[in-house]
Amino acid sequence: MASDRYIDFVNSDLGRKLVGAVGLPAPARLERWQAGRLRPVEGALLLSTGPLAERVSNFAPRLTDVLLSAGGEVTGAHPWTAEQSAKIKAVVFDASALLRTSELSQLREFFQPILRHLDNSAHVVILARAPDAQTDPLAASTQQAIEGFSRSLAKEMRNGGTVQLLQVEDGAEDQLEGALRFFLSPKSAFISGQVVRLSACGQQVQDWTRPLAGRKALVTGAARGIGAAIAETLARDGAEVVLLDVPQAKSDLDALAARLGGQALVLDICAPDAAAQLIEHLPGGLDIVVHNAGITRDKTLANMPADFWDSVLDVNLNAPQVLTQALIDSGVLRENGSVILLASISGLAGNRGQTNYTTSKAGLIGYARAMAPTLKARGISINAVAPGFIETSMTAHMPFALREAGRRMSSLGQGGQPQDVAEAVAWLGQPGSGAMSGQVLRVCGQSVLGA
Repeated sequence: MASDRYIDFVNSDLGRKLVGAVGLPAPARLERWQAGRLRPVEGALLLSTGPLAERVSNFAPRLTDVLLSAGGEVTGAHPWTAEQSAKIKAVVFDASALLRTSELSQLREFFQPILRHLDNSAHVVILARAPDAQTDPLAASTQQAIEGFSRSLAKEMRNGGTVQLLQVEDGAEDQLEGALRFFLSPKSAFISGQVVRLSACGQQVQDWTRPLAGRKALVTGAARGIGAAIAETLARDGAEVVLLDVPQAKSDLDALAARLGGQALVLDICAPDAAAQLIEHLPGGLDIVVHNAGITRDKTLANMPADFWDSVLDVNLNAPQVLTQALIDSGVLRENGSVILLASISGLAGNRGQTNYTTSKAGLIGYARAMAPTLKARGISINAVAPGFIETSMTAHMPFALREAGRRMSSLGQGGQPQDVAEAVAWLGQPGSGAMSGQVLRVCGQSVLGA
């Protein structure tokens, strides 16, 4: 895996002086989740007033030791002042009650004073309602306007800061804690500028120290890279893991399974009897299915052989569809389970020389959206995770200019780590993940691709 020497340089004493003098971009080192951490927010959490913010104040002491308020009185919070308060590590602003254009000025009035007082790797979450749930056109317009604000604010953040917008449907308020534990913490370090919709869901995490305890997860393509990181993170959070990969990866797969106390399963997911084999090896059922296995066979369309096209579509799209349906029909995927499909931002934006790959990844996104209503009755969520530029052995072998462009073409100005993708998958696998279904979560640092 290639190291990002530019980030190493700009965060050195000499580099900081030089980039400041000539105006070069200076991406910050992102804070990521470390073993042993006790709270999602290690620092001050600033909370606004509002009906959803009031719900947040009830569990905010479980998120942080320092709760501050701005714009009004918040239960259990100390008023924030620029002169006396510590740097702000996390912010929750409740925009759900903004229903007219004139009320949008509250966004500027709240955020403008605090932006220069944010700590490094600060995480901002704006709470709103879904525009299409508003019967009043002016209210719908106002709530839609908040999306434009949140995406733009994300591009103005500095020092590794991020911004997300959570659209909370009526009845989904009790899912706010799980979402904020993720989006206010370093687990979402490489996610920014995203809009996530939360729906009502009857499931809840029982133990936040091991949110996946009692759940069994299957990860395809698990032997190395992002797949291995996903397996490690699911196991860290308490899941029992079944790791699947091709016969050629058996040695790495066995070693990882032994280290995680999981089960190794060697299987070609494109084999005609793959679904039957998979079901046979999972007599106890599953709660989480992560379709991570994928391949690339890049050529411009004019030069692409049929086998390049067919193999990519078979592995990346057809196999997840076939296996998911088989797991559902057989009952192996239990009620209140989670299906997570590893897509790509190239599936949203396209990519030269990858018509086969981008077709397959766009197909996964469409599959998640189409299947979500069908699975809702069983409490099963299905979502796509779309990574951007992630530092892996594959990207390490890219030409230098392309690699640098991939790293810098995002609001965070750098590539992500396999852990960033794994943290998103682990969150989507938690009980309560049914609050988000049929959606795409981009793990891309707010890349300009597909924006």
